[in-house]
Amino acid sequence: MLFSSRTKGHLIALMTVFIWGITYVATKVLLTDFKPIEILFFRFTLGYATLWLLAPRFFAWQGIKQELMFLGAGFCGVTCYFLCENIALTYTTASNVGVITTLAPVFTAILAIFFLKTEKPAKSFYIGCLFSMIGIVLITLNGKFVLSVNPLGDLLAVFACLFWACYSILTKRSSNYGYNIILLTRRFFLYGLMFMLPALYLFDFEWNLSRFNQPVNLINILFLGVGASAICFASWNYAVKLVGAVKISIYIYLVPILTIINAVVILDEPFTWIAAIGTLFTLSGVLLSEGKIKLKKH
Repeated sequence: MLFSSRTKGHLIALMTVFIWGITYVATKVLLTDFKPIEILFFRFTLGYATLWLLAPRFFAWQGIKQELMFLGAGFCGVTCYFLCENIALTYTTASNVGVITTLAPVFTAILAIFFLKTEKPAKSFYIGCLFSMIGIVLITLNGKFVLSVNPLGDLLAVFACLFWACYSILTKRSSNYGYNIILLTRRFFLYGLMFMLPALYLFDFEWNLSRFNQPVNLINILFLGVGASAICFASWNYAVKLVGAVKISIYIYLVPILTIINAVVILDEPFTWIAAIGTLFTLSGVLLSEGKIKLKKH
């Protein structure tokens, strides 16, 4: 074997967050013609169809206990995480949401202590998280040292983190059954889309498929649906299976860095020295959490 399974898991996680780092750009383009709920529904419907093409075979009912776990994963990771994050952005600032989402790996680690007995993070993990949080704060604020308190929006952002942590734990436990990751991810998407249906009416969802006649809209929704949803969720779930929910969760901190790089290159947004320092803090935190930088013991 060229790589060990753990090394393979880390490489897959890196590839996944690289693609997720571009989703900001694609979503920003689509928001010109689409509401957030429309992007979300079209994205995961396309992702679900793509997973059928990748593995065109039926995934049988696995019993009430396992199906409830799959349902929980779809509810938390597909429906609630994205809805909470998108709704939060309508009540609070993007800066607040960016800073608050740094809690996701910490929540994952805390839940892992109770629900994944084999994954107990070391002290270096939490110190690395702290470094990464400082980095993300610097990147998100980008020199504008202003954070306003918006209780409803901020609370929704916290719930988004908690839902992602729950999704990570449920993904790890589901993967222990040994099912094909593509089939498993497709089941998560199915349940997530089912729970999303009531939200379509609450947020004035419009079909209006003619909007996809514009190549820029079609290309970006294909990227979000096929790449960022179908392929990336399957690859992320596979990485969690190989490495563990806690270790893989730390890669979430790399998404804002990759988003900034893509925004600078594609959208010509400015890159400040504050963002550069934040990037160094975040990368150091990730390496420390992953054990690539060792703490000296006295």
